[in-house]
Amino acid sequence: MASNSSSSGGGGSERRRIAQQRLRIIAGHLQKPVDVDSDIAAVECKAQEDQTSVASKRTVPRRRQEVMKWNGWGYSDSKFLFNKKGQAEFTGKRYRLSGMILPSLKDWFEGTFGANLQHKTPATPILNSSAVKPPTLNEAFMEDIKSSGVPFSHDAEDRVFRAHGHCLHEIFALRDGKVGRVPDTVVWPNCHNDVVKIVELACKHNVCLIPYGGGTSVSSALECPPEETRSIVSLDTSQMNRILWIDEKNLTAHVEAGIVGQDLERLLNESGYCTGHEPDSMEFSSLGGWVATRASGMKKNIYGNIEDLVVHVKMVTPRGVIEKSCQGPRMSTGPDIHHFIMGSEGTLGVVTEVTMKIRPIPEYQKYGSVVFPNFEQGVACLREVAKQRCAPASIRLMDNEQFQFGHALKPQVSSIFTSFLDGLKKFYITKFKGFDPHCLCVATLLFEGDREKVLQHEKQVYDIAAKFGGLAAGEDNGQRGYMLTFVIAYLRDLGMDYYVIGESFETSVPWDRVLDICRNVKERIIRECKEKGVQFPPLSTCRVTQTYDAGACVYFYFAFNYRGLSDPVHVYEQVEHAAREEILANGGSLSHHHGVGKLRKEWMRETISSVGMGMLKSVKEYVDPDNIFGNRNLL
Repeated sequence: MASNSSSSGGGGSERRRIAQQRLRIIAGHLQKPVDVDSDIAAVECKAQEDQTSVASKRTVPRRRQEVMKWNGWGYSDSKFLFNKKGQAEFTGKRYRLSGMILPSLKDWFEGTFGANLQHKTPATPILNSSAVKPPTLNEAFMEDIKSSGVPFSHDAEDRVFRAHGHCLHEIFALRDGKVGRVPDTVVWPNCHNDVVKIVELACKHNVCLIPYGGGTSVSSALECPPEETRSIVSLDTSQMNRILWIDEKNLTAHVEAGIVGQDLERLLNESGYCTGHEPDSMEFSSLGGWVATRASGMKKNIYGNIEDLVVHVKMVTPRGVIEKSCQGPRMSTGPDIHHFIMGSEGTLGVVTEVTMKIRPIPEYQKYGSVVFPNFEQGVACLREVAKQRCAPASIRLMDNEQFQFGHALKPQVSSIFTSFLDGLKKFYITKFKGFDPHCLCVATLLFEGDREKVLQHEKQVYDIAAKFGGLAAGEDNGQRGYMLTFVIAYLRDLGMDYYVIGESFETSVPWDRVLDICRNVKERIIRECKEKGVQFPPLSTCRVTQTYDAGACVYFYFAFNYRGLSDPVHVYEQVEHAAREEILANGGSLSHHHGVGKLRKEWMRETISSVGMGMLKSVKEYVDPDNIFGNRNLL
């Protein structure tokens, strides 16, 4: 099959000639000079010579275990814990919250979940390699891989790292030292051409490929199908992490798809640009993963979702390379092939290179927050902001439970004056203005752009908020809300240390259903937990995270103390399943941006219709008739 690729044989030579010609034409406005032999020539694999210089800048090394947890979220040196004094703190030096004491978290944690710091459930500290089954190797494939020069590994740790994402059941099992089916081999292509070689060899030897980007999936997308009998190879794109060129006239950048979000933004910032795409997982999630799951970022109101940012995509499939012939901003050439690629979740091929829109780094950035008497008025305000099309870069509305949670994460203040001011604000809002502390909710705001326009924009949003009873609550609250974005995921590991399990999931919903879906799903979670024997009331909370003309994205968070349950993960999955049923019954989508994976694919036919499923299956059968990309997501 792969021999049909247009990059092989005589077709490859013609493709190179055309690509070189196009590069020469556009070379006049690329940021670095381009010639036939340069590092950014379209088909040359330039990975080897600059590997050392790039490695020093890379956030995540090839051996992820050097800096990352193997059975939890994020960096090994960063975690929440309760110290010997019973105070919560966040370790490490990587985040603004690092090294700080959180004086209110212990009381909130114990009061909310009925948890007891004396009752611990520590994680297995070190992976026992003997718990990992030896690899099932396709020897002929391995011989050809060795000849190709593509790096590979059969190491147990390397394989386990790429066998999971971050669903609760995946992490819970790893904390217990339990390892299921894992890839038999990990390969690290350095460029597009390496991927072409790997896919050709997988087709030749009938090997199953599972693409791996940042490993942040929360849809079971990375789990190896237990029924797969072929050798499974994890194709890790992390070494494909370079910006190949920046076009300053068209404001686009051509980037290898394995780059993670924080590295992409850092490298672009060095040249004075940004993408503005900031999903909560951007520290570790990859550009290719964003494309493959139709990702969304917190600042999409200005910069757009991934489908708005992508100009051009190159993907390697068992049938060959799929890409458009030019980098035009829009084409009327039948159904957009990008929409076969975006959201394909590793079932059709590997995204290798992406051209995306970029913007100059904004001149001015300002945080803000608004407190509302209740969630209903907060939602009404967000609806009006969306209707007037004046949403800031980000506007997120937390319900009261989330507000209490956020307050518990407030760091210890170093100044009596600051503490006095906080008390004064609380008095003003609750006593003078009459807001019920058990009903109020808070919206956090982020404005970006030209300073004068930002200040005008800010006034417009605060004027709208005032019409719905909103009071300005200061920049500090807004900034702290966004600061917590990248540390919040670490809290689940802390909960699991003390018999508390939890998860978040999301949906999109029309405006007229937002309040109903928030109320009904939260109530369903509480009811289901009680019926399933959960002894303590669960945390059931939500927030509106993104707004659109016709609706919004809603995130739900729930967690509970599982002491007394014989199979807590099964109970959790039953509750989450019921919550997803409730979302669909209330007019919500199957997913706004997390994707489907294997976790939610039972609802796909209901979601896109039988005809829609038939269309997707037809594409799969044509592009990948031997199911080389056999992760079994979506279908």
